[in-house]
Amino acid sequence: MNEHHTTDWRLRSKTLSHLDHTIIMGILNVTPDSFSDGGVYSIGDRMDHRAAIQWGLDMHQMGADIIDIGGESTRPGSSGVDADIELARIEPVVTALVSEGVVVSVDTSKPEVASVCLDAGAEIINDVTALSDPLMAKLCAETDAAVVLMHMMDKPRTMQNDPSYGDVIEDVATMLEVCAARAIEAGVERDRICLDPGIGFGKTFLHNLDLLRGLSRISGADGYPVLVGPSRKSFLGRILDEAGYSTVPVERDAATGAAVALAIAQGAFAVRVHDVSGAIQSARTADAIVRSWQ
Repeated sequence: MNEHHTTDWRLRSKTLSHLDHTIIMGILNVTPDSFSDGGVYSIGDRMDHRAAIQWGLDMHQMGADIIDIGGESTRPGSSGVDADIELARIEPVVTALVSEGVVVSVDTSKPEVASVCLDAGAEIINDVTALSDPLMAKLCAETDAAVVLMHMMDKPRTMQNDPSYGDVIEDVATMLEVCAARAIEAGVERDRICLDPGIGFGKTFLHNLDLLRGLSRISGADGYPVLVGPSRKSFLGRILDEAGYSTVPVERDAATGAAVALAIAQGAFAVRVHDVSGAIQSARTADAIVRSWQ
């Protein structure tokens, strides 16, 4: 593990430590169109908030350290939604889970959505645009929000059109360092920042493999904690296809577990997953092995 790898990430009301185990972030998409679980919490055109809240509580009970709630799909080719629609989907879920003592992250790039959710008690803003909106950066600084800064080439609608890099590992690491410096300049405290290389966001199949193989370069980038989100993504589907196993996203949890274990070996602070129970088994096993090397 990289010697500069941090063991702490300071949130608004607490600090998460990586010292004992890799942090598990459970995914809760309250959307009709996310690539893996879109529409799971829908009744016709309405969101089934009760079911979403219950699944968030279930993941928390399984051992998820954070529940990451999203109301807008960022899958390749997706279109955005208005802030009022996004809030209608997620605000009741955020409020309910916070009231139950759950550490809540909100997956949004809209300052108006983030503001309401932070007022409701969310601890983290997980922004796929890495606080590119100055209003979002200002809001996170003023509210002491912890932030996840993710690397993404272009926008979800076009990010997979023709992604290219000189050296994907160096290019992504350098851009994330720039994003972190920009956030700090806007007033976000350094120890509240987490970096995400953006697996599947403007990357080819080989780019994703390279990033996971070279993750230690990013996890050592100035000592920031690193979040990795390989869960059920299409690069895993391609690997399985080439091995003779045709899969849909929900059938890729075992493959996700392998990616989680390898990310931990490369210094990941946290992993973002759909299958919390399976990921905890993979992560705790990898934790035990990796920590035995130190």
